[in-house]
Amino acid sequence: MVKTHDPPAFDPHGTASEQPNGSVALDVRSLSKSFGAVRAAREVSFEIRRGEVLGLLGDNGAGKTTVVNCVSGGLTPDAGEILIDGSVVSIENPEAAHRLGVETVHQDLSLVDTLDVATNLFLNREHTFRWGLFGWLGWLDRRRMYRESREILDRLSIDIPSVRQPVDKLSGGQRQAVAVGRAVAWGNHIVVLDEPTAALGVEQTRLVLDLIERLKKQGVAVLLVSHNMHDVVKVCDRVVVLRHGMKVGELASMEGVTPRHLVDMITGVALGDLDTARHSDS
Repeated sequence: MVKTHDPPAFDPHGTASEQPNGSVALDVRSLSKSFGAVRAAREVSFEIRRGEVLGLLGDNGAGKTTVVNCVSGGLTPDAGEILIDGSVVSIENPEAAHRLGVETVHQDLSLVDTLDVATNLFLNREHTFRWGLFGWLGWLDRRRMYRESREILDRLSIDIPSVRQPVDKLSGGQRQAVAVGRAVAWGNHIVVLDEPTAALGVEQTRLVLDLIERLKKQGVAVLLVSHNMHDVVKVCDRVVVLRHGMKVGELASMEGVTPRHLVDMITGVALGDLDTARHSDS
């Protein structure tokens, strides 16, 4: 059975979690997943605290996608545990992840280009009229959706002039911001970002990194998957490195860390002598 909470409601003032910053939001313990003879994840462990950004790093095929899919409900682990707020949970599907406060922003963003910003923010959570003929007919309460959409964007300092603007008219950074805004607007306090700046230019990348910093200040636990080591150095508080499905390194602090250090950890060419690094063979 999946341990669930009531579906989160829109919270214009912040996340719905009552846990303090610094408390462990997500704890992954010895997670393993195989596909036939291929061991995609082998006893991977890490934790993320509220108000923290953890970088999940590794080359292609390292196991990052498998771990993310297990956390977001896309895959079921073969072994290991996932704890949220200290309780063991079973995330059997994406809907269960949403109920538990976990939202994943994939590279494709899952936005509907032909719909406006507000409708995308409320996708599958649309407000309808509660009474009268319009309520009986199930009509959308667009005025309320527009008002609350503006509150979402303002809370995250997302600069989009009109929530009535079609998403396909937005820049890449603005589209990413809409997807992130949707992730945190419903009380979700754990956000997984899968390559959020991969297709963005310099200015749009800056907007997304600024947004990640704001999420951190609001107590959101962020798991960042990225191949851009400069982005990782800028926003991450800690990193975990995977290779061949195993955790092979971890940095408990980013002080003095450079993109080159991270590349060396990922490739295994040279692991360096950082005092904050902890390496394991399993």
